Amino acid sequence: MGQISVERCEIEGLRVITPQVFGDARGYFMETYHAAQFAAEGMDVRFVQDNESASARGVLRGLHFQNSFPQTKLVRVLEGEVFDVAVDLREGSPTFGQWQGVLLSGENHKQFYIPQGFAHGFYVLSDRAVFSYKCSDFYHPEDEGGIAFDDPKIGIRWPFPEGEEPLLSEKDRKWDGLEAYCAARGIRL
Repeated sequence: MGQISVERCEIEGLRVITPQVFGDARGYFMETYHAAQFAAEGMDVRFVQDNESASARGVLRGLHFQNSFPQTKLVRVLEGEVFDVAVDLREGSPTFGQWQGVLLSGENHKQFYIPQGFAHGFYVLSDRAVFSYKCSDFYHPEDEGGIAFDDPKIGIRWPFPEGEEPLLSEKDRKWDGLEAYCAARGIRL
């Protein structure tokens, strides 16, 4: 495609996107989103909302999703480094309940494309991280759902330093695991 390279992940639908970076003594330039190039790679989506967050080392945000207003997300890190995770919650998917993790940083400029039907979260590895994401639907706080980040049924291998616990919001401490998610929706695990 010229401006981006797209790596297909083991879980169908997920993509790691690396933009071509043009740099010189003044700094750099890159295209982070180009609708025609994304569509040519099977990522034909209309984004309606951009979000940004800043987090300190050790913060874990997630695993989040929206129930009735699912979102496709295109996520990247502007500053710092995070371990970003998507969990497949698409009913009937051969990879249901499986996860994919990607290291995103302000240095590697990689982006993670996460289609509808996935829970999403990230863990901050640097002293500070600025995280940016495009969404295909608006945020509806009353529609938000989540899954416990440490559910052994999913088995995410978070890169926590030995002896350290992640910093979580009260909301993220209360999410149930995959089993409860499936029971509430009549999905056989």
